[in-house]
Amino acid sequence: MRNCKVAIVHDYLVQMGGAERVVELLHRMFPDAPIYTAIQDEARLWPGFRDADIRTSWMQHLPGIKKRFKHYFMLYPLAVQSWDLRGYDLVISSSSAYAKGVRVTGDTLHVCYCHTPMRFAWDFERYMAASEAGPWQRRLAGWFMPLLRRWDRANTRGVHHLIANSTAVLQRIRAIYNRSASLIHPPVNLSRFRVAKSAPGDYFLVVSRLVSYKRIDLAVEACTRAGKKLIVIGDGPDRPRLEAMAGPTVRFLGRLDDEQITYYMQHCQALIFPGLEDFGITPLEVNACGRPVLAFRGGGALDTIEPEVNGLFFAKQTAEEVAEGLERVAAFRWDAEKIRRHAEKFGEETFVRKMESLLERLMEGKEVDDETHTLVRRFG
Repeated sequence: MRNCKVAIVHDYLVQMGGAERVVELLHRMFPDAPIYTAIQDEARLWPGFRDADIRTSWMQHLPGIKKRFKHYFMLYPLAVQSWDLRGYDLVISSSSAYAKGVRVTGDTLHVCYCHTPMRFAWDFERYMAASEAGPWQRRLAGWFMPLLRRWDRANTRGVHHLIANSTAVLQRIRAIYNRSASLIHPPVNLSRFRVAKSAPGDYFLVVSRLVSYKRIDLAVEACTRAGKKLIVIGDGPDRPRLEAMAGPTVRFLGRLDDEQITYYMQHCQALIFPGLEDFGITPLEVNACGRPVLAFRGGGALDTIEPEVNGLFFAKQTAEEVAEGLERVAAFRWDAEKIRRHAEKFGEETFVRKMESLLERLMEGKEVDDETHTLVRRFG
């Protein structure tokens, strides 16, 4: 792939989360590839993007776009389809919403790393429950959903190969798009984390955006009832409600820097991961510190948690189930180095190796052996 001309496409670079970590690593894999994105917020970019050739759309100049980027949701399809991507051999889109909709022509191969089918369109009620939109905004958005779903399904036909970031997303791709997909888990930056030499503390930990669908209320209620110490790191619209229901053993620390977060990860009894996530990198970051996870049995956690190796599951999203799970976690004898080794299976090197292998096979026009991998069109 040395002589391959590559373009990277991402929905928007205005918030730095797991999806942007994938784009950052793709940029390291293909440093000469321009990154096309609807909008960017330069103040929020990670250092890894400083040398990147980032090309925004006409949406970059809309009033208030950086703060209200979600309000312009119906314009993104027009923006991503406005780019001229002729001349590229390979287009890699990183998409949880719109980037998948870019147009390619000729023998250009379009591979989409799908973080999830568009939540806004396909899980509308749950998405809106976590937003700060008012009643009229929700009603207006609801009117556009059938159109957005049709567009999302239609543009998937223009993607030659899909990659899912978890088994849960792979199943969602099959159900919504009636398409197969490869499975490559997103990368975890393991270099930032170490196993602490000192013994763990006496507290449980939550590291999350505080929005209702994350179900942080289950951790708060369980620890309040049981009188167990809980530290909550993160902020969001659900924080006032969570603070109101919390007892004296629960502390809210808000947003912290990476060094502080790592310290709390290294010394917690365990991370509580009570929501249903597409993948969930935070549990693996805690594992990289040698600490276990108590997770709801569903979503991406099914790919990352191996019971009695790096964590435990609870079966129902109730405070009682969480509280019982915390007792099991505290009673189990955890091997910190074994937990760390489990996390290393999801490191950046693994992601790069799997991506390079798959992309090379696709560019050569070869079929992929795994039954979950399907090449829609042969090249070469």
